[in-house]
Amino acid sequence: MRRFLVLFLCGLLLTGCSALGPLKEAASGIGEYFGASDNADPPAELKDFEPAVKMTVLWDVDIGKGYAEQYVNLVPAVTEDKIFAADRKGEVQARSRLNGDKLWSVDIELAVSAGPVAGEGKLILGTSNAEIVALNDGDGSVLWKTNVSSEILALPRVEGDTVVIRSSDGRITALDENTGGTRWYHDRTIPALSIRSRGSPTIADDFVLDGYGSGKLIALNLTDGKPEWEATIALPHGRSEIERLVDMDSDPIVKGDTIYVTGYQGGVAAVSLKDGDVLWRQAELSSYTGMAAARRSLFVTDASSDVWQLDVRNGADLWKQDELHFRRLTAPALVKDYVVVGDFEGYLHLLSQEDGSLVGRVRVDKSPIAATPVVFDDVIYVYTSGGTLAAIAVEGSSGNSPDDRLRLEGASGRSPDDRLRLE
Repeated sequence: MRRFLVLFLCGLLLTGCSALGPLKEAASGIGEYFGASDNADPPAELKDFEPAVKMTVLWDVDIGKGYAEQYVNLVPAVTEDKIFAADRKGEVQARSRLNGDKLWSVDIELAVSAGPVAGEGKLILGTSNAEIVALNDGDGSVLWKTNVSSEILALPRVEGDTVVIRSSDGRITALDENTGGTRWYHDRTIPALSIRSRGSPTIADDFVLDGYGSGKLIALNLTDGKPEWEATIALPHGRSEIERLVDMDSDPIVKGDTIYVTGYQGGVAAVSLKDGDVLWRQAELSSYTGMAAARRSLFVTDASSDVWQLDVRNGADLWKQDELHFRRLTAPALVKDYVVVGDFEGYLHLLSQEDGSLVGRVRVDKSPIAATPVVFDDVIYVYTSGGTLAAIAVEGSSGNSPDDRLRLEGASGRSPDDRLRLE
């Protein structure tokens, strides 16, 4: 746990700090926030239980070196018939979504830090050296490469023929998807101490929505980058630097005409998409990973890795699941009638949306699942920090037939019995 604290502190973006005092305060506060201080609760031990819902690993394969023990944001991109993944060293692969068969593999020889994200016939990736690269999704060939202002951890967002990038210095840049040329950029001031976040902007109704330091949410016009409105979600307060650190750093979620946003020490809030009015705020919860939204509910993984269901109308809590306390859970994803989260030991946990009870569990590998699981056609796709890309079915999932799902030979070094093992 101390090793995790050191790695996380290295991930803090420290700008303009002239003394060690704030850093010491940050170490103490961040440690408590992530459960790494000496007097904090340890990660909850998993208890044996009889799963009510079967989770089956359909296939799993290795994709290069995975995260290579770096703080990056590598997630699979899923389309109708393909799934794409990249490792930290620059290996990018395309696989069949149904059985994991390799379609192509290329080495772009770049320090990939974010992506890939699927565009129109393209894959968009960001690097630690401030590069944005577009690949042909049919064969992996490089279509264009351009530079932005700093490292990329946020996932690129594609809308029409525009790619929106948020770099670690806070600048938001819009690129032409066909050429990589810059259309506009928006600079903003970031606090002296801020979170080096994996959170990414969201595009909705021709707005680019992004949360940032000091508890703010901004809407930019997608066409020209001009600010449409800015909302203050939470105000910094407290005596120490870490107490005053408020960062709306997780992905904004849009449902209808409402934006739902959360972040480090920022609470959870509902905001009007039209004008930025704050409709309600649940101040008791904070999340550095993010949320998922159903028609009537929000599902939030909080700072202690407890999972909550909130009422979308007013933020009232409906249930709380704390059996996975401090297991460094991902943001939730929704599959059928369930909530799925990954943890630091490579487990996927399935919760009932109705009451939060644990109903299923399967282990993908022994390395952390840091990125939110991706759900497509009722199948869960995960890419672990150790480099395992896997497809997991939940009992009753739609999609390919059982015979197709069980064509596992050659997919990895595990035997079929191992792949189908319920943990």
